[in-house]
Amino acid sequence: MRNEDSLYPPVEPIAAGIKARCPRCGQGALFNGYLKLAKRCEVCELDYGFADSGDGPVVFVLLLDGFIVTALALWAEVNYQLPLWLHFIIWIPLAILIGLVLTRWMKGVLITLQYKHKAASGQLDKRGRE
Repeated sequence: MRNEDSLYPPVEPIAAGIKARCPRCGQGALFNGYLKLAKRCEVCELDYGFADSGDGPVVFVLLLDGFIVTALALWAEVNYQLPLWLHFIIWIPLAILIGLVLTRWMKGVLITLQYKHKAASGQLDKRGRE
């Protein structure tokens, strides 16, 4: 545990990530905008420089979003034989909405879990290789 972490009550990382709150204090905003990570927490001054969510949340969300929307579109087509224009009106906005909501949640959860587990970038150990 980091020394300054003992000053704050434990924060449940998944709930904090979904609510887009600071992984240390659970109060400050995690994002500065919709998906742009803030520089630091405005409450406890935690520097978010450790956070690197990369493409992980987006890939997971795209796969999940595609599965959900495709399954619903196929179900609607088999049961109701909707015209093509109606499929476009229903499923394209739904796919965009699900993607945006889930991406924010997953990015927040990944960052809070990185903090909790002290995850860092992988590095090669070059000692003893010469």
